[in-house]
Amino acid sequence: MAVETTNRDMPGKSRGRRRPAAKPAARFRSLTWRVLAVNLLGLAILAAGLLYLDRYKQSLILGQLDSLATQGGIFAAALGEAAVTSSPREGRDFLTVQARPMVRRLATPAGLRARLFAANGDIIADSRYYGTAGGKVQVAVLPPPSQGRSFLGSVVDIYDWVVRQFPDRHAYSRYIELAEPRADQYAVTKKAMMGEIGREVQIDHDGRLVMLVAVPVQRYKQVLGALLLSVDEEGIEKSLRSVRLEILTVFAGVIFVTVLLSLWLASTIARPMRLLAAAADRVRSGRSRESEIPDFTKRGDEIGDLSASLRDMTHALWTRMEAIESFAADVAHEIKNPLTSLRSAVETAARIDDADQQQRLMAIILDDVERLDRLITDISDASRLDAELSREDMVNVDIKDLLTTLMEVELIASEGRGADAPKLRLDLPEDVPLRVVGLEDRIAQVLRNLISNAVSFSPPGGTIVLSGQRRGPHIDIIVEDEGPGLPPGVFEAVFQRFYTERPEGEKFGTHSGLGLSISKQIVTAHHGRIRAENIESDGAVTGARFIVTLPAAADD
Repeated sequence: MAVETTNRDMPGKSRGRRRPAAKPAARFRSLTWRVLAVNLLGLAILAAGLLYLDRYKQSLILGQLDSLATQGGIFAAALGEAAVTSSPREGRDFLTVQARPMVRRLATPAGLRARLFAANGDIIADSRYYGTAGGKVQVAVLPPPSQGRSFLGSVVDIYDWVVRQFPDRHAYSRYIELAEPRADQYAVTKKAMMGEIGREVQIDHDGRLVMLVAVPVQRYKQVLGALLLSVDEEGIEKSLRSVRLEILTVFAGVIFVTVLLSLWLASTIARPMRLLAAAADRVRSGRSRESEIPDFTKRGDEIGDLSASLRDMTHALWTRMEAIESFAADVAHEIKNPLTSLRSAVETAARIDDADQQQRLMAIILDDVERLDRLITDISDASRLDAELSREDMVNVDIKDLLTTLMEVELIASEGRGADAPKLRLDLPEDVPLRVVGLEDRIAQVLRNLISNAVSFSPPGGTIVLSGQRRGPHIDIIVEDEGPGLPPGVFEAVFQRFYTERPEGEKFGTHSGLGLSISKQIVTAHHGRIRAENIESDGAVTGARFIVTLPAAADD
C-alpha cells in the first residue's frame, strides 16, 4: 500500500494506563552481577578442585611413610649395635640406660616421636619424656612468645578451617594416646615384632593425621623389639599450604582480571541495552518521530542486530501509523463526496413535486449509494489485505494457466458488450515454464484489476494483449492496451490510493481509485514490483503497458 512519508503528530488519543518503566540502573546492576557470577563460578569450581589436592596429599603421606621407614631402619640399626647387650646367661637385651637417651637424640633433630618396645611388649623409651616413658618431664617445642593475634595468623586459622571442610575419601582409624602403651596395642608394632615393617595412618581427636611406622630392632637377625616412629601432618600441611597459597595467588590475579573483563563485558552489553530500552520507552510514550533508536549497527554483533531491528521496527511502526492516519483521512474525504451529493439530492427531492425531477434525483441517489457500496467494499478489502496475506500459505502458481483462465472469463464477459468490445490476445512462450510462488487468488485479483483497467481505456474494437516471459530469476506478466496511455509524470501516482484517471465518457464514481493501489500492495507482499509505462510508436503514445514482476519458483 503506497503511503506518503510525511511527518505528522499523532492525534492525542487515550493510550491507556502506562506501566512503570523498569529502572535502567537496576537492570544494569543485575546484568553485571549475573555476568560476574557466571564468570567467577567456573573459576571458583576450578580453584576448589585445585585446592582439594587429595592425590597430592596422599603422595606426600606415602612419601612421609617411606621416609619414616628409612629413618626407622637407620635408628633400629644404630640401637641394635649400640644399645643391646649380649649376656651368655641372659641372652641379648636392650641396655635401658643407653637406649633411652639414644632414642631421644636420634628422634628429636628429625622432629619425630620415637618409642622403643622390648620383645615382651613393654615400652623402654619414649623420646617425648626424660627418663622412663610416661615420666614427669615431657619434651615439647614451645610456640614463640605471643605478640597479639596477627592478621596472617587469622588467615591461617581460616585457611585451616576451610581445608578441614574438604571431604576426605580415606577412612582412618582413631589414634589414641595411651598413658602406658604396650607393643601389642598397636597393629604396626605387632607387625614389627614379626620382623616386618608396619605402616599406618591414623587420625587424632583434633582431626589431624598421625603417621606411624614400626620397624624391628634386630641383632644378628634376632628381633629384640620394635621401634615405633610417629609424626603428625604438620609438615605435609605446610607443603600443601605452600602449594595452595601459590594457587590462591594465581587465582587472585585471575579473579582481578576476570572482574575487570566482566565489568567491561557487562558495560558493553548493559549500556547499549539500557539506551535501547530507554529509547524504546520514549517511542512508546512519545507522540512524534523525534525519538530515535540509537544506532549500534557498527558493532557487528547481536546488539548491533538488535539495534537495526528496533530501528527498522520503529520506522515500520511510524510508517504504518502514518499510513493508517492518511488512509483514514483519505477514506473520510472520499466518503464525504458521495454523502454530500446524496444529502443534497435527498433534501432537494423532498422539496419538489415534479415527478421527472424526482426521478432524476432518485437516479442520482442510486448512483451515490452504488458508489458508496463500491468504495466501502474496496476499503474493506484494502484494510484486511495485509492480515490475509500473512495468514495464507503460498504455493506454486502457473501463470500460463492463470492467464488462460482469465482470458476465457473475460471473453465470456465481453460478449455482452457488443461488437465494439475490446479483443483479447494471449501471447505466451511454449517451451518456457512460467511459475511463481504466491497466492493464486490474489495474483488473479491483480491481473483482473489490470485487465479491467485496460478494458476501460481501450478504444472500441481495440486489442488487449496478455503476455508473459521469463527474465532471469523473474517472471514478467504484461498487460497492454491501445488506449490513450498515461499522462506524463503519473507513472507512480497511478498506484496511490484513490487516484482516478477516468476514460472519456465514463460516469464519475465508477471506480473507487483503490484497484491499482491494492494491486501494488499484493505484488509487494509477493516480493515483486509493478510498474506502468506508455507504448510509443514514432514518437506518439499508442497505449499503456502494465508490467508485474514476480520471483520465479525455485524448481524452474
